[in-house]
Amino acid sequence: METSEIIKKVRKVEIKTRGLSQNIFAGQYHSAFKGRGMAFSEVREYQYGDDVRDIDWNVTARFHHPYVKVFEEERELTVMLLVDVSGSLDFGTIHQTKRDMVTEIAATLAFSAIQNNDKIGVIFFSDKIEKYILPKKGRKHILYIIRELLDFKPQSRRTDIGMAVSYLTRMMKRRCTAFLLSDFYTRDDFYKEMQIANSKHDMIAIQVYDQRAKMLPDIGLMKVRDAETGHEMIIDTSSAKFRHAHTAYWLEREEDLRRLFAMSNVDWTSIATNEDFAKALMLLFKKRA
Repeated sequence: METSEIIKKVRKVEIKTRGLSQNIFAGQYHSAFKGRGMAFSEVREYQYGDDVRDIDWNVTARFHHPYVKVFEEERELTVMLLVDVSGSLDFGTIHQTKRDMVTEIAATLAFSAIQNNDKIGVIFFSDKIEKYILPKKGRKHILYIIRELLDFKPQSRRTDIGMAVSYLTRMMKRRCTAFLLSDFYTRDDFYKEMQIANSKHDMIAIQVYDQRAKMLPDIGLMKVRDAETGHEMIIDTSSAKFRHAHTAYWLEREEDLRRLFAMSNVDWTSIATNEDFAKALMLLFKKRA
């Protein structure tokens, strides 16, 4: 993609996603994702009802009057985006590809983080770690992330979610909030990795899918190709039995995902490429808040 075209696309994504994060997510994001804990702020005179455990005995002895320590939320977070860049994300049949929607969601989360003075970093993954962007602050950093989301070319087209989650656990020494963005097009079980990661960090999973992966249209014979393996086959979509089996398989995979996230205590949402992702994120934030 040429530089001028990339700049236009970056600008377009920035205008849309920054507006969403400013107008919709400002308060919701803050309440949904708490800081690291409580930090000492100041001391003040003891008032009736204060917890005696907060009394600062050194200051109290100095002024011969009880004083208490005041704490406030240590607001700054480190936010990590784990972005699936495998081949299956290039699929899209209605409004946009799954990769397009992942880019917009990631950019919206990044702007929301920056507005709350949080650092934002990214891990691009396929069945290997494709790229690691260190957590930083600032608009320049966000624009760099958006550019990479738009123009990144992975070396592999396959997926290994467990590997990516394990990498996060090893890399991030301090607790962070991590968003895992993927279509979860994988047969591998990554429950153990998610459970370990969520015990150390705050993990949130966001699934992006295309409606045609859920329900096939009745258009007769169709040649399909697996974007990750390259395997091709002819399917007969005029067969009601085949279409129903396809949907049943999809629903079974979704139930497996739902069970996995419930067992690992990870909040998650699922968004189709023809849906409004802003509404889905708002519901997710409200649930957490």
